Amino acid sequence: MSDWLNRIAERRMLKANAEGTLDHLAGSGQPLPERPGDAFVDAGTALGFRRMAEEGALPEEVVLKQELAAAKAGYAAATSEDERHVAMKRIATLELKIAVAEEARRKFMRD
Repeated sequence: MSDWLNRIAERRMLKANAEGTLDHLAGSGQPLPERPGDAFVDAGTALGFRRMAEEGALPEEVVLKQELAAAKAGYAAATSEDERHVAMKRIATLELKIAVAEEARRKFMRD
């Protein structure tokens, strides 16, 4: 972000804080929650995903990532070679679906 934009944003936040506008926000005075997945998307998209999740409408790629985490746990818990093979196939399929969903979102946001 450019320096002048940072200064404007900082002034507005200080003004809002001085007026008490920010006093009653959820989580006020607490550290920000860890969101390591947000590091891989821009701030606007991360915010949109969080708002959708709060309202119970998860985007497809978030649901797929949850399924991927479960599939990886299934692979770790697999006891036979056949179970590991099935789990690896499921992981590969989910990773492909996630890549397609992410590319569709990027294309939609560009156009």
